[in-house]
Amino acid sequence: MSLSLFRKKRSEAVFFLALILISFLSPGTALSEGSGDIRQYMEMSIEELMQIDVESVYTASRYIQNVSEAPSSVTVVTAEEIKRYGYRNLAEVLQSVKGMYVSYDRNYHYLGIRGFSRPGDYNSRVLLMIDGHRINDGVFNTSPIGTEFPVNIDLIRKIEIIRGPSSSLYGTNAFFGVINVITSDGAEKEGLQASGEIGSNGYNQERLSYGGQYGGNLALLFSGSYYSGDGRDKLYFSEFDRGVTNGGLADDIDHDWAKRLFFKVRYGELALQAIYSYRKKNVPTATFGTVFNNPNYNTVDEYYLFGLKYRHRLSRGTDLSLRINFNIYNNYADYPYDYSDKGDLTDIVINRDIAESEWIGAELDLTREINETNKLSMGGEFRDDIRQYQKNYDFKTYFDDSRSSSSWAFYLQDEIFLRRDILINAGVRYDDYGKGNDTINPRIALIWSPTETTSLKLVYGTAFRKPNVYEMYYADEEMTQKGNPDLQAEKIGTYEMVFEQKLNDNLRGHVSLYHYRVKNLIVLETDPSDGLLVYRNSGEAKAKGLELELDYRNDQGVSGRIFYTYQDATDVQTGERLTNSPLHVGGLLLSSPLLKKRLFLSTELIYTSRRKTLSGNWTGDSTLVNMTVYGKGLLKNLDISFSVYNLLNQRYSHPASSEHLQDSIVQDGRSFRLKATYTF
Repeated sequence: MSLSLFRKKRSEAVFFLALILISFLSPGTALSEGSGDIRQYMEMSIEELMQIDVESVYTASRYIQNVSEAPSSVTVVTAEEIKRYGYRNLAEVLQSVKGMYVSYDRNYHYLGIRGFSRPGDYNSRVLLMIDGHRINDGVFNTSPIGTEFPVNIDLIRKIEIIRGPSSSLYGTNAFFGVINVITSDGAEKEGLQASGEIGSNGYNQERLSYGGQYGGNLALLFSGSYYSGDGRDKLYFSEFDRGVTNGGLADDIDHDWAKRLFFKVRYGELALQAIYSYRKKNVPTATFGTVFNNPNYNTVDEYYLFGLKYRHRLSRGTDLSLRINFNIYNNYADYPYDYSDKGDLTDIVINRDIAESEWIGAELDLTREINETNKLSMGGEFRDDIRQYQKNYDFKTYFDDSRSSSSWAFYLQDEIFLRRDILINAGVRYDDYGKGNDTINPRIALIWSPTETTSLKLVYGTAFRKPNVYEMYYADEEMTQKGNPDLQAEKIGTYEMVFEQKLNDNLRGHVSLYHYRVKNLIVLETDPSDGLLVYRNSGEAKAKGLELELDYRNDQGVSGRIFYTYQDATDVQTGERLTNSPLHVGGLLLSSPLLKKRLFLSTELIYTSRRKTLSGNWTGDSTLVNMTVYGKGLLKNLDISFSVYNLLNQRYSHPASSEHLQDSIVQDGRSFRLKATYTF
């Protein structure tokens, strides 16, 4: 795109935003009770919040609505569920919901959605947000879901999971879905709170938090936490079972450390949030041809996230939301290589990869109830990736690349009740991400609710994922890999039918049928002309699937759900099943009070069928059983929980995340955790 054309488009964008603002300032019809003003949440007690969390969702349409009216398949996980089931990180939460599964390669956790999880992809096909703040970085576009996730799980109030393409609202990375982690604030976590955890394999975590509300306007929350895990003392890898490689045993190099700071202050309609996170992981798997059983293979993930949010009712019936953020993500990896002539480990050199990104973003959203049957939303987003830096070096520099880029977008969404029982939610977004690249992505949902307990949704949507700078530019002087700056965005189109039925006051049913097709899939392959690895738009995939779920909750504190997912995802060119794509995933979760509202026993069973590896082999299926006993205020101000993970001590494996790695990674056996939380 020429500079003059870019300036013209930017001028048109500013003018368009101004028109939107002027139109919304005119007087409007009164808002109906429970409409899109998020401030209503801040006036509720904790008990009231827990009651409505599962019923309502914000992320699906950028305003609060009942889950039955959301134009997507939605799951909401509450803080109470996180405590009862003893989840230690976001990855464990996500593998407990329908349509999702998780892989772990002893470095990172990888999220699979509806049969799609490319080995080696750092979760760039899902958008991850914290309180609506996008945290996908500027180099890899990764969504951190393991111990590198920058917020302590105790600070989460609820997690909203939106399935299906959502680029019509959120742009790139909202490819298979959106995950919005909504945190507590000082009004919900008043007082000083200390938490300590110990567990198997040297696991320990400590947290100290303080929250408070002052008057009717000011609330603040500050928290700091530290996590450490020794991992397995000895890990056996058959591929390295040779005399010079310690018999295939990796000794005491599975350590994991993380430290996090969290600050959130709200004053009236203004909210400020600051997050810092540092995580370092020893990697025992000798990927990318590194020296096996060497303690110097480490990765570091570091986040600095700052966000300022302002919400204001411009007039009766019109809400404005303005968000500004500044972010830093740094990734460092140390790779030990043997540079000796005979491979006798006499010349081990540490090769370092650096990826550093800084970006600023701004979003403007306006929602207006035109009348009782029509709600219109408009908005714009701008992002400036001011630093996208990559470097690889040891005794010499192989790659040193610094870039910047920017993108901007507008969206329009209209929710119309054609009749009392028929709702249409239609939206479209235009994204311009530089160099003449732009895309338009719609989503339309027809929602029929013949009764107050029944909802049928027909949804069609498209989404895109722009190539990241790692895929486009990473190279190492033609030793192993070269860049491809001509990569184009991936595209997906999805058709879905969602049926939701409230069977009685306690039991709900959910059925989803979907079909999607991915084009321009970015694939890492070998160029036959020079033998170098290169990313190309050479793939195409499709899938059809079925999701079933029953969810039960009653007033006595019993809750649970059972779900089953059938997901048939294949390569269009070969007709073969995609790698790391289980055909069947199922789960059974049940939580019941042993003492009324004081002591709970929760059991979780997750089944995953076999998965194809990069080499064409198959892992076995797995059935994981986890159990937690959670005591809520058994002693004054003290909560205690004891968890057993992989109760049956099953040995299972996940597909390797790289073709440089062995075929699959054998996961941990049975482990334990004891946790105590005291509020002063």
